[in-house]
Amino acid sequence: MYALGHELAQTPSHKFDLAHMRVLLAALEHPEQKFRSVLIAGTNGKGSTAATLASILQAAGLRTALYTSPHLVRINERIQIDGAQIPDDKFALLHDVVERTAERLIEDGDLPWHPSFFEMLTAIAFEYFATSKLDIGVLEVGMGGRLDATNVVDPLLSVITDISLDHQKFLGDTIAEIAREKVGILRRNGIVVTLPQSPQANDVIGNAVLDVGATAISAVPFVPPVSPASDKYPQMVESDGRKRLVSRYPLSVLGKEIVVETPLVGRHQLRNVALAIAAAEELSKTFPITAGAVEQGIRKTRWPGRFQVLPASEGRPETVFDVAHNPAGAWALRSTLSSLYEDRRLIFVFGAMRDKAVGEIAEILFPLAQRVIATRAENPRSATPDEIREAAVRSHAEIEAAADVRSALERASTLAVADGIVVVTGSIYVVGEAMQVLGVRA
Repeated sequence: MYALGHELAQTPSHKFDLAHMRVLLAALEHPEQKFRSVLIAGTNGKGSTAATLASILQAAGLRTALYTSPHLVRINERIQIDGAQIPDDKFALLHDVVERTAERLIEDGDLPWHPSFFEMLTAIAFEYFATSKLDIGVLEVGMGGRLDATNVVDPLLSVITDISLDHQKFLGDTIAEIAREKVGILRRNGIVVTLPQSPQANDVIGNAVLDVGATAISAVPFVPPVSPASDKYPQMVESDGRKRLVSRYPLSVLGKEIVVETPLVGRHQLRNVALAIAAAEELSKTFPITAGAVEQGIRKTRWPGRFQVLPASEGRPETVFDVAHNPAGAWALRSTLSSLYEDRRLIFVFGAMRDKAVGEIAEILFPLAQRVIATRAENPRSATPDEIREAAVRSHAEIEAAADVRSALERASTLAVADGIVVVTGSIYVVGEAMQVLGVRA
């Protein structure tokens, strides 16, 4: 399993330069110019927004690519067309093409060093998309925006999701500094879809829109009013022949009333779905997207590991997977757990990367848990169980240690006997390994 953050952490600061990415793509005959795209940046929710928008576009009959990061289990997950991951043989072939191109550029002196892991992967994705006769590609920024390898495209529109503190080592120590990196994906006289958020982020986004003469599209009309006292989000419904947990509500889209039924659970996800709807409505000026396609696409969205619930079975408790890897994500998970499992015992399997705000995440989440099993993923950036314990001391939680994810799941399953719920969270890598252990498709 590859770790984007690990690759960046070992990359010299001078690697953050789009000029070198453009040299590589020019040698590949500019694959990024051979398909139309949407570019999505933000701290939280950009993957959910991208997955929802791609599903809507696919439901509209458009041949749609999706590029996301990081991955849960297999690197192929990052590069998809119409919901199908890039085949192994195609991935290997394109990797060889890009690798040989990069080596030639270095030998000729056109590149001063080898492209980073993420630059290589982005070039592979663009090559795959360019040769696949796409209608449109939905691209999730890897980190930041301004200097991200994806930011070489000329998107039909840009989308900014919620901005919060994360990756401070690379992006800045304040919301405003981080927001300035995110708005780097705006284009002069382009279109940006966003929602009101923190005052600091709003100020940066607003000024950036004015500076480049962009048109700002608000997704506010597509965010349903949610009152915890009166609304019942989420709910269990019968859909496609099986029961599943969804958020379900009526909405007016493209002049028609539809029923939004999203499998992305949690009030925070309603904002991400709203952004996808607003983007789809704007794209309907270029593509034949109908209200029915929006409704169908939202219902069929698949974005594993985001409050994904694995029902209880014989010998295995109900298990929730959620990649809450920063404080904002932790608050969203806490809110959803509190609304769904108020009277149930929660056993956490928790692991995090060492460079994350482990103590703050623990203070948010651990008070909900009867017991926390601290563990680590097979990743050199993983915090050890002892480091998690030390960082979480102020949470006053009862924390056990497990050497790996498999043993953590086994211990959590024992503790959750009867009415307990196992919650696997803290890192996408821990969630991915847990899904592999339990045989859950990513």
